[in-house]
Amino acid sequence: MFSSILSNMDFKIGLLNIFAAFKKLLNICITKNKKNMSFPSNLLYTKDHEWISLEGNIATVGITAFAQSELGDIVYVDINTVGDQLDANAIFGTVEAVKTVSDLFLPVAGKVLEVNAELEKEPELVNNDPYGKGWMIKLEVSTPADVDALLDAAAYESLVG
Repeated sequence: MFSSILSNMDFKIGLLNIFAAFKKLLNICITKNKKNMSFPSNLLYTKDHEWISLEGNIATVGITAFAQSELGDIVYVDINTVGDQLDANAIFGTVEAVKTVSDLFLPVAGKVLEVNAELEKEPELVNNDPYGKGWMIKLEVSTPADVDALLDAAAYESLVG
């Protein structure tokens, strides 16, 4: 009986050691993933995880590497607001991942000029190149003061930790 108790304890200790090793590996993977995320300093960011690039009064908007990693594999992008004048923080479309659908929020007020047509055929561009080929819309900024409420790269990185 005593040997049975010891054997059972050895088994439990072994399981605890495996669990501890798994937890350590998981933490390493999460830390590595966050370190591999980039937040380009030439962009501005929202607390809702959109990015914006400005050239004069024309803005390009997409979702951040953090957002796409949280969503998982993007399977569909639905944006039907071309020509619409929208307020800052208005919903300009949705993005559908394998597990969820998420609203897309406009970082600044403006008129939506263009949607990235490539996303219709290749929505995975949002995952593969969120700051490049995975951009979502271009808009004409109507309220330049909205830009002052956006985050720089360092502030956004602090937000997502």
